[in-house]
Amino acid sequence: MTAQITTKDQKNILTGFLQFLKKEPVLTVSAICALVSAFFVLPSPAYVDYIDFRTLALLFCLMSVVAGLQRNGLFSWLAQKMLSGKKQRRTLFLLLILLPFFSSMLVTNDVALITFVPFAVLILTLTGQQNYMIFVIVMQTVAANLGSMATPVGNPQNLYLYSRYGLSAGGFFAAVLPYALLALPLLIVSVFFCPKEEISVSLPEEKEDIKKDRVVLYLILFVLCLLSVFHVLHYGILLAIVCIALFAADRSLYRTMDYGLLLTFVCFFIFSGNLGAIDSIKTFLQNLLEKQPLLTSALASQVISNVPAAVLLSAFTADWKAMLLGTDLGGLGTPIASLASLISLRLYMKSEGASVGKFLGFFSVVNFAGLVLFLAIAMIF
Repeated sequence: MTAQITTKDQKNILTGFLQFLKKEPVLTVSAICALVSAFFVLPSPAYVDYIDFRTLALLFCLMSVVAGLQRNGLFSWLAQKMLSGKKQRRTLFLLLILLPFFSSMLVTNDVALITFVPFAVLILTLTGQQNYMIFVIVMQTVAANLGSMATPVGNPQNLYLYSRYGLSAGGFFAAVLPYALLALPLLIVSVFFCPKEEISVSLPEEKEDIKKDRVVLYLILFVLCLLSVFHVLHYGILLAIVCIALFAADRSLYRTMDYGLLLTFVCFFIFSGNLGAIDSIKTFLQNLLEKQPLLTSALASQVISNVPAAVLLSAFTADWKAMLLGTDLGGLGTPIASLASLISLRLYMKSEGASVGKFLGFFSVVNFAGLVLFLAIAMIF
């Protein structure tokens, strides 16, 4: 007896696909791109050569370690210590903004926002400062995106480009640190647009204390991750150590990993590899990037976000500095330019009285102003 797909089944399949698309839009697009490109460059063993396994291993290890630190209370404990007590409004807002700026340098911009945007919502609600919620969250988002550019582990595209071009620590930091240092005073100045007022912050006590033994373990693993990023420790050895440590200490973390991001990288590796095998497209992209690599990568980030833009375009240019600055600064601009920005938007939408229109309006003004300013400086110098 042949099974038939009913109208109800079709609706369920469509609903499931739409839910997946809503949850993983970039992965869906990347998978479609890889699939379509496979019709032009048929699957072969050469596909394996497209994939940067070092980047995937480092990304998995860093995500695991940061997830472990977050689960065991390190970030919550830091926020509690820094934000509780009586403070001037400007001081409080500055702390809320600078926490993701500095933390994103070590734990990536998306993790920094997942951690500290909810704290901002909680604190602003408890202290009756809801009128400033859009300002604080948008500035937190800008801070995380600009702060994360300062280190190879600050965001996925930095990690990929650092590995893809075999960069040295000196060359990398010389390229990006001036922009991170310029961002810092601009973020500080932004809070002076808020009026002065003393505020008392009393946060609810955490149900559980920080798990010091686990935190020490994950901090050691994080140091090993940094050694591997800077080519001191082989990524295969790091991957084995992290997998064994997770299995022994907290194997449930395996179920919480963002495997969608890893699959997105794989799909874009295949897509960009296939494009590179098509002579006409390869020539077109090479010519485009030869003329305006910085602007091309920044504008591509506005449409497909900066991580896919870095993976796609890096295959067609040797100008690593333009790719690095273009995709990092290109994280400013549209909400999809950096996936971390979408995290802030989703978290804000859960707050009471959220106004998506007002948020996107202020977000666009601040981000595009920052994008134009930093790109102008990058193009001049």
